[in-house]
Amino acid sequence: MKPQIVFQDFGGKHNFDTKKTEDRLKQARTYEDLSTICIVPTRGVIPAKVVQSWWGMMSPMNQKFTRIFMIGMEVGEAYNQAIEAILSNPELSKWKYVLTMEEDNCPPPDGLLRLYEGMKEYDVVGGLYWTKGEGGQPMIYGSPSTFPKDFVPQLPKSECLHECNGLGMGFNLFKLSIFKDKKLQKPWFKTVQEYTPGIGTSAFTQDLYFYNNAGALGYKFACDTRVKVGHYDYEGKFGMPDMMW
Repeated sequence: MKPQIVFQDFGGKHNFDTKKTEDRLKQARTYEDLSTICIVPTRGVIPAKVVQSWWGMMSPMNQKFTRIFMIGMEVGEAYNQAIEAILSNPELSKWKYVLTMEEDNCPPPDGLLRLYEGMKEYDVVGGLYWTKGEGGQPMIYGSPSTFPKDFVPQLPKSECLHECNGLGMGFNLFKLSIFKDKKLQKPWFKTVQEYTPGIGTSAFTQDLYFYNNAGALGYKFACDTRVKVGHYDYEGKFGMPDMMW
């Protein structure tokens, strides 16, 4: 401690500028109900480096947070069954948010806290991560300003909420209320690759299938590009083993 002469003024840092403190609390939304269920589809074994990042992830103080693992299921069906189980549970159905995490995604310690900040303006907010490999593409799909709607990978806008038509599922925060909307087509998540005579082909991964249907109902999505999420290639299928893309 440096030498000092003390005149008593112990109001504290956060009381010094109450407007600044109030703005910080409003942005973080920690005074609201942030109850969150984290759902994780997995083949059953999760790499240690991924687990280490999950252990380091902060959740809001004195808020309800729990995890559900779906083991050995097709990924779209895993999400569908997890959401159905949540909505049929007398307690969990009252919670506010669902966080999706996948067994190869490594969020930063403050990732979840940052995602909450965007949930007033958007219905789903995800972290920024990339497809694996040297030619990795950002999992931010489609610009809402483009017509007709597309899911072309977007050039990420730096350190902001980047509005889009769809996201990957590796680290996404959803309002649970979306899944209570009777107008939203079920199953919510479905891998599609089909041809309809007279119409043409249709191909969606389970994530973009959801975003296509939910977006048509007016729900809004964004990627928080401040939340940088590693995409772990443990086996080296897209390069050297133990690569974080």
